[in-house]
Amino acid sequence: MGWVDEARREGRHIRFLYEFGADFQAFTPGAGWEDLKIGLGSIRLFEGCAMVSDIGWIRESSRLMGFLMPCPVRVFGNQERDEALRWLSSLPEGPGVSHRLVPESGVIVVEVKEPLRTQDFDALALTADGWLETHAGLAGVVVHARKFPGWENIASLLRHVRFVRDHHRKIRKVALASDSELAGLAPHLANHFVQAEVRPFRYDELDDAIAWAASPPEQRATRPD
Repeated sequence: MGWVDEARREGRHIRFLYEFGADFQAFTPGAGWEDLKIGLGSIRLFEGCAMVSDIGWIRESSRLMGFLMPCPVRVFGNQERDEALRWLSSLPEGPGVSHRLVPESGVIVVEVKEPLRTQDFDALALTADGWLETHAGLAGVVVHARKFPGWENIASLLRHVRFVRDHHRKIRKVALASDSELAGLAPHLANHFVQAEVRPFRYDELDDAIAWAASPPEQRATRPD
């Protein structure tokens, strides 16, 4: 589709509304193949998908697909088409999690208020990789979240795992500034997955967390032979 190619060139995102009437039975092989090609080639552009149908197998398969999509998916009945349009219009534009790089210290600060999305990790990876093109590593990453909102779906969780896998050896410190009970567990959990110093802070200690992440790593004492 030409409009999909245009959106890809311009870096715009797409919101879909799929509507299936009562007489819909199945995709033809050709239509299914075209739909699959569009999906595989443009999946990173998807910002939301509303499925409108009263057909049982369409509704159930759409709910299952929603856990694997990189964007929110919601199912509506045929009488709820206007509600589906309102829901699509209400979705936030772009990533729901913001981040900023502190260039003088090489620290990335991530502000988390909404459930984590694949777009958030794509944008975070772009910033991290841009810095790593000219530096050996990142001094630290600071996650600032009053409460941990979780992941939007399975796809966003997998993208999180991939980001950690690709970058954990190049991040020296990780600070979690949060009032969530998970903050206290972070050092114990993270030490199994990343090669970095990890330390929790309270939510209102963001400045202290950034200063700690920017500071040189602590020298660990060695035992004499």
